[in-house]
Amino acid sequence: MMAQKKKRDSWGSRLGIIMAVAGSAIGLGNFLRFPAKAAANGGGAFMIPYFISLLLLGIPLMWIEWTLGRYGGGFEHGTAPGIFHSLWQKNRFIKYFGVIGIFGPLVIFIYYIFIESWTLAYSFFALTGRYTTLLDQHSLRSFLIGFQGLEKNQYFNSIGTAYTFFLITFLLNVWVIFYGIKGGIEKLCKWAMPLLFIFGLVLMIRVFTLGVPDLSRPGWNVSAGFGFLWNPDFSALKSAKVWLEAAGQIFFTLSVGIGVILTYASYLKKADDVVLSGLTASVTNEVAEVILGASIIIPAAFVFFGPVDIKLIAQSGVFNLGFVTMPLVLNKLPWPQLFGFFWFFLLFLAGITSSVSLAQPAVAFLEDEFNINRKRAVSIFGIVSFILCQPAIFFLGRGVVDELDFWGGTFFLVVFATIETILFAWVFGMDKAWEEIHQGADMAIPKVYKFIIKYITPLFLFIILGMWFAQEWLPIIMMKNVSGVNKPFIFCTRLGLLLVFIILAVLVKIAWRRRKLNRGG
Repeated sequence: MMAQKKKRDSWGSRLGIIMAVAGSAIGLGNFLRFPAKAAANGGGAFMIPYFISLLLLGIPLMWIEWTLGRYGGGFEHGTAPGIFHSLWQKNRFIKYFGVIGIFGPLVIFIYYIFIESWTLAYSFFALTGRYTTLLDQHSLRSFLIGFQGLEKNQYFNSIGTAYTFFLITFLLNVWVIFYGIKGGIEKLCKWAMPLLFIFGLVLMIRVFTLGVPDLSRPGWNVSAGFGFLWNPDFSALKSAKVWLEAAGQIFFTLSVGIGVILTYASYLKKADDVVLSGLTASVTNEVAEVILGASIIIPAAFVFFGPVDIKLIAQSGVFNLGFVTMPLVLNKLPWPQLFGFFWFFLLFLAGITSSVSLAQPAVAFLEDEFNINRKRAVSIFGIVSFILCQPAIFFLGRGVVDELDFWGGTFFLVVFATIETILFAWVFGMDKAWEEIHQGADMAIPKVYKFIIKYITPLFLFIILGMWFAQEWLPIIMMKNVSGVNKPFIFCTRLGLLLVFIILAVLVKIAWRRRKLNRGG
């Protein structure tokens, strides 16, 4: 006899699933990565390929993933291996391509959680005034590097403080995940997302009301800061790099191509709407990114650093933007402790609503394919992921986080999106897929999207992959841009990632063998 299946978890409300998917999408990238990418890639011109990518890649992939997830959930599959198998049952290898949908989120989780813990630490530091008296970039950079454990200095003499906040953040994530979809993730997102938007609006209003700190520099103002960010340099549109950056930002910001939305949508009922819900989650994310994300850090920095230094600041990387430049700006304003807390707790809320979503595919895989209870699944995930987090913490200065981010958050993300689009539009079939999307829908998708999803989206993805292989593949594989001292760490990271992928593939094989035996029994 087949083992009795336990009842799968479910969402409590439509608002809950929308907030959860929006929470997964709204992360550190909305407030740090997006303004930096826009400013460094042609300003307002960047938004042309950005919105084209949103319409031709982001929204179609969002609908594809919501639909595939709901479809797979009907077969009691909550992760990509099972969902892909449900779509193409005659192909016994397709489930192994779905391993990417567990592997990718896990890889991102094991470094993202450490970065997320910095935002919680800095929230505490802001309230206690630990860094609010530092008024130059060098001091704040030294504070950050000391905190990260990259050097011993007057601010920190070990990584102990950072590790303590990592433990707190890790345990908070496990605690939320432990309580499941409705009792944990949905509850978190229902209060975290409104609070995030309140903090974001407060900071945006504060930036809008910034005066000119130095009357001898009248051009250093907020409107000029917005001009720097939004005035288009149309010559940038000739660069393939700008188009790739824009498409990459859409992937990054909407959390498509990762596997998280597949898992979230698998807890929907057959009649639950995916068209309007998917679109609402996308719009919520875009409001956070394009309106709030673009209205805080770059315009504020422009007021204090002017048109020359702002270019260097925009290109200085997201860590410097978030943990050096923005605190420096806020430290020069009244109430730096309060606004510093608003900034970093906003980032923490964005981070934790994303990180719990990254954990869910692995937990769902253990629950659905091995029929084990939530408590045991979360315990297994917690132990394994905790061990896997350690290299990102202790070898941060050796390029390990960048390496994890490339494979988990860039390369496999595009590969996975390409696979699921082909499966959805060509293997499942566009007519059948179109009917499946509209099951229980409150609105009809414009018919032009039937053509876009079948032809334009996969073509766009193949172009991105083709250009990447042509321009980047060999230097990355050969570690051309990696310093000699870091190469052993990068090589070991790649071996570790390969081992994790193989273990996940073996677990998929075991799960399907058990299913077959149970059916036969």
